[in-house]
Amino acid sequence: MAFTKSTLLLAILCFFLIQELEINGRNQPIMAAAKGIDCGGKCDYRCSQSSDKDCKTNCIFCCGKCNCVPSGTSGNRQECPCYDKWPNYLGGPLCP
Repeated sequence: MAFTKSTLLLAILCFFLIQELEINGRNQPIMAAAKGIDCGGKCDYRCSQSSDKDCKTNCIFCCGKCNCVPSGTSGNRQECPCYDKWPNYLGGPLCP
């Protein structure tokens, strides 16, 4: 099976997509992991009382973008002003 130009182009595009996403093995953005922020642990606690099935996924996304997670299981959003930057599909806050 020979590689075609389109296969090579697709491989290059996939490489750039992976680089753009900056994902490491723990599904945490590298930027947050490099700063020593335990997004997984902080988000486990932040979402521990939430009934939202996407709470931890959204929290990890927001932690990676904002490099912080507000203290407590809810509220305290003023600790991470960046948290209000990301809307969900309904226009409300994405970050828990």
